[in-house]
Amino acid sequence: MSELEITRDEGETGGRYIYRDGADEAEMTYSRAGESLIIIDHTGVPDAFRGRGVGVALVTRAVADARAEGRKIVPLCPFAAAQFRRHSDWHDVLNR
Repeated sequence: MSELEITRDEGETGGRYIYRDGADEAEMTYSRAGESLIIIDHTGVPDAFRGRGVGVALVTRAVADARAEGRKIVPLCPFAAAQFRRHSDWHDVLNR
């Protein structure tokens, strides 16, 4: 799988990571809890993207941004939580 182009749209209280291909869009949304904590609350991947690693790419981008920005992540979304359990190398940004 080639590198997927994930974009981020962030506002004052939260944001989302987005992958688009044609008319289809996958997203992972989050809320901000202060300056150093984000709460991933939803990941939505349409059937057209299933099996392509789009959901994992969305969470991976959030982890990379959290590291770069000194933030921690609370993965409330069941998909994101499962990915954190699978990727022990992400635990440095996991809020415990």
